[in-house]
Amino acid sequence: MSDEPILKVENLTKHFVTPKGVLHAVDGLNFEIQKGKTLGIVAESGCGKSTTGRVILKLTKPTSGKIIFEGKDITNYSVSQMRPLRCEMQMIFQDPFSSLDPRQSVMQLISEPIIQHKLIRNKKDIEKRTLELMDIVGLSSRYTNTYPHELDGGRRQRIGVARALALNPKLIVCDEPVSALDVSIQAQVLNLLKQLQKDFGLTYIFITHNLSVVKYFSDDIAVMYLGQMVEKAPSDIIF
Repeated sequence: MSDEPILKVENLTKHFVTPKGVLHAVDGLNFEIQKGKTLGIVAESGCGKSTTGRVILKLTKPTSGKIIFEGKDITNYSVSQMRPLRCEMQMIFQDPFSSLDPRQSVMQLISEPIIQHKLIRNKKDIEKRTLELMDIVGLSSRYTNTYPHELDGGRRQRIGVARALALNPKLIVCDEPVSALDVSIQAQVLNLLKQLQKDFGLTYIFITHNLSVVKYFSDDIAVMYLGQMVEKAPSDIIF
């Protein structure tokens, strides 16, 4: 494994101007992640952990600092420059219900990224790849024509995982991916994510407020408080 980190951020900052003044959502973060590893970011609500994930993926523009992905400074990349990188940097959202279009079937939801990025053009091949992704994340093919509201939270989140996998990413930001699920379902989704990491060499940024989850899932852990990283160390040292 190369010593070159897949992701490095330097003095990453994101400020929001509000009627009450400037909100320092993310304030001077510095960290890096090696390929195939998981960095857990843990903090209580409102401390900037989700904003950090969105800024890293350029879903929100940083105020200052650098985002370096595979040795390239992508901080000031335009929308068109970021488009190819969208395949390599994906996100799994907290609430699978609100992140999915209720008008689309499971087949449509999972195939949408493939079609949008023109990874596969043949209709039969798109369907074949979609069924393959469903199998990988543990969704039965009988759900292909099912809609999100007809499924439980665990299956909806598996759709979100399949959508992220559809573009063959290298880095996935998992933003509280199990916090909206029942405890029994949380374990299933976490085990799925671990297996996918092993099978595909994925790198994760795992954002959560749950200490037991971050301990189980992460190689390294960063603790945030009020937009700043107050501690970062291997999981076994912090716990």
